[in-house]
Amino acid sequence: MALQTSFEHPVPVAALAGMVGDWIDRLGSIWVEGQITEISRRPGAGMVFLTLRDPSQNVSVGVTCYRSVYDKVVPAPSEGARVVVWAKPSFYRPRGQFSLLAQELRPVGIGELLARLEELKRQLAAQGLFDPALKKPLPFLPHLIGLICGRASAAEKDVIENAQRRWPGVRFEVRETAVQGVGAVAGVTAALAELDAHPEVDVIVIARGGGSVEDLLPFSDEQLIRAVAACGTPVVSAIGHEPDAPLLDLVADLRASTPTDAAKRIVPDVREELDRVTQSRERLWRSITRLLDREAQALNGFRSRPVLAAPYAMVDLRAQEIGTLRDRAYRCADQKVARDGEVLEHTLARVRALSPLATLERGYAIVQRDDGVVVRKPEEVEPGDPLTVRLAGGSLDATVNALRSATSATP
Repeated sequence: MALQTSFEHPVPVAALAGMVGDWIDRLGSIWVEGQITEISRRPGAGMVFLTLRDPSQNVSVGVTCYRSVYDKVVPAPSEGARVVVWAKPSFYRPRGQFSLLAQELRPVGIGELLARLEELKRQLAAQGLFDPALKKPLPFLPHLIGLICGRASAAEKDVIENAQRRWPGVRFEVRETAVQGVGAVAGVTAALAELDAHPEVDVIVIARGGGSVEDLLPFSDEQLIRAVAACGTPVVSAIGHEPDAPLLDLVADLRASTPTDAAKRIVPDVREELDRVTQSRERLWRSITRLLDREAQALNGFRSRPVLAAPYAMVDLRAQEIGTLRDRAYRCADQKVARDGEVLEHTLARVRALSPLATLERGYAIVQRDDGVVVRKPEEVEPGDPLTVRLAGGSLDATVNALRSATSATP
């Protein structure tokens, strides 16, 4: 039931601590697995204080263990060991601190860890995370390589030196993080996400030297495996030595046996590529030479045939025919132009004879009103109207003084 509080009726800290403690006290004992990150043992004290942390998450909880329970574990667990604790959750009210009261402490053995890894491998394989069809191809020559490794590790040196020895111009974007123990999974996963988001990174290499099964456990963690499967950039696994086989090898797009092997497989060898170019050039020249020789022999065979002994005879004959046709065309064109010129001159003479200008040349005139209308009869104008008289050599302005009909006009 939710606690009813308000500004006027707040709950005291002691009451809140009491309610939380009562709720936790009702919880039964549970088995909890984690990795010991801190052990505090005081001489003469009856209690041993542990810090238990989730190897995959940044979450930890304090564990209070009776010395008698702790001393039963042989050999005594050390920092970094994985354990399973049978404990009762408890809440210390004066400090508001949650912890576990351990009643039994069991280390997780190598055999049990391997069995769990095998079960996780089976589950992830059933989900298709190891499907070869999902493997992304690596670029032939990556411009920028993302490298995830330990701080100042030999694996980092091996990858960079061997890659630059093979291709001197290769560049690296290095992310150093913990690669074993507490925080390794979170650190590698965060570095992977950062490099995957980098727009220039073409391939990501996760490298670590050899180690025990416990040291390599972070690279079989389910959280990291799923992060690699979801990565959009090709990922190369270079963990440990040839016998080491973390689950990262199965989900990565390429598995390298060692960090040195990874360097050899992510970049080409410039000397080998130059040798290939030289060999290809030589094969190309040999092919071209053989082709030219073959075509030259065929051409010589064609030229030795009788039909090609005088290859220009046919051209000369056609040239003569073309010359004859050209001369005939010129003559026809000249005759046509001459005939059409005479027709044009006759037509021009008729046009000139019919032109009004020829009539004006004979002494006639054209009378027009101001609006441009030609005056044909005296009735079309009135005394005083302005007129324009157009002659062969120009025009005159006139005014109507009187009207005369055709019968009264003087011849």
